[in-house]
Amino acid sequence: MAEDEKTPAREIITDYAAAHFRYFRTADGTVYAQKNGHPVARPIRSQGTTGSHRQELMVGLYRDGIGVFNGTALKEALDLIEALALTEEVQPVHIRVAPGFDGATWLDLGRDDGKSVRIHPTGWDILVPDPREVCWRRTQLTGELPLPVKDTDGKGIDLLLRLTNFANAETESLALAWLVGCLGPSVPVPAPFLTGPQGAGKSTGARMLLRIIEGMSSDLRRSPKDEENLIAAVAAGWVTALDNLSHMAPDLSDLMCCIVTGAETVKRALFTDGDVVRSRYRKPLLLTGIDVGVIRPDLAERLLPLHLERPRVRRSEEELWAEYEQVLPIILGSLLDLTVKVRAAEADIPTDLRMADFAHLCARLDAATGFGSLSAYRARLDDLNDDVIEGDLLAQTVLKHAAGMMPGEETRMTSSEWLYALTGLYTGEEYRPLPKGWPTTGKVLSDRLKRLQPTLAARAVLVDWGRTGAARYIAMTRPPQPPAHQQNALH
Repeated sequence: MAEDEKTPAREIITDYAAAHFRYFRTADGTVYAQKNGHPVARPIRSQGTTGSHRQELMVGLYRDGIGVFNGTALKEALDLIEALALTEEVQPVHIRVAPGFDGATWLDLGRDDGKSVRIHPTGWDILVPDPREVCWRRTQLTGELPLPVKDTDGKGIDLLLRLTNFANAETESLALAWLVGCLGPSVPVPAPFLTGPQGAGKSTGARMLLRIIEGMSSDLRRSPKDEENLIAAVAAGWVTALDNLSHMAPDLSDLMCCIVTGAETVKRALFTDGDVVRSRYRKPLLLTGIDVGVIRPDLAERLLPLHLERPRVRRSEEELWAEYEQVLPIILGSLLDLTVKVRAAEADIPTDLRMADFAHLCARLDAATGFGSLSAYRARLDDLNDDVIEGDLLAQTVLKHAAGMMPGEETRMTSSEWLYALTGLYTGEEYRPLPKGWPTTGKVLSDRLKRLQPTLAARAVLVDWGRTGAARYIAMTRPPQPPAHQQNALH
């Protein structure tokens, strides 16, 4: 055959790729490749050293006896494939947990054979999902989970709680509620914060919760030094677990709020002038520490304190983890059974809590099991409000001012007038010096009060903003006390 009659290498590669792979794009324009009949998708532009689409294409061409091609031919073929795929249908990719058809939810077991768990309204099954229903995206953080055991009769829950050092049944129920929430792709869950004295097994308990969802290869991480590294870790996995936090800087606190309830970052794409890379994230967080100091009010609404106590009998790490790995399939099976029961249960949606979806999950957990997780959740939030107030002198001063108001009374002043009044109340007759961080202008005071608004409302002090003509004001109100029978009904 004449040289000019040979089929170009890029066409051979393109024809092979079209016959063995399905190509599609996500909403942000990233093109993915999915081997026919397999749910795992890989970005075709991935430059990873293992598991990239370029590599699986090269291996397929070689093993099927088509040949070995140079980098130029592969690049030209992938350029053409990417251009063609940009006209294909849009489909999302998911890490670990994904929504399915007919109200089902999928859990990726991280296995090479693609087997996953489909959680549906009447139970759960182990299946290989239809690639057009679920596309899994895997990274180096995607560990393998064991095949869950069927018909455990709740035995796995008892085994898990026996291995952990949670302080009481209320804490245990909240941990279970969080695990059930992690199996839902659309419900934001608060970040468990495992606390307790030194030696209480906080890190061990966190690893046990984490590995139920992420597999035995997953582990805790130190808090990243900057926002970019934390976002990269969050984007590459499902549950992000940070160990031994001792300080919560304002920037880290704000970022954690965004991770729990959802946000998006946009940055310039490398080696371009105008292209950008969008990164959306709303993932479960897991934290451990003894004391992180002052907690900001907005983060407090998104935390779930889980207290642990020191065990009376110590066990070796080797013995403990050997037993955990052995019973993990039973634990996972029991968690899936519990998830099905919780989703089938009916309960009213609490409308007074910031994380209403998680509060509703707690209510359904209580309806399905008889636990008291919703009341325990309210109590934990109340404790967190106390922590916020104890660490914020401005909040303490506002409450001191409100204590002198009559129930039903409202006071309106400008932000500057409020600053003068609260500063005078704090300094008192002794004219004690103002603490570091005390508001210096009316605008700063107004911004601080906006952060403290939910915390103060939990202590029956309502703060609101309004305008009369050209003047803006801040209103502080002590709502009238409800009758005793209504107070009992609220609790």
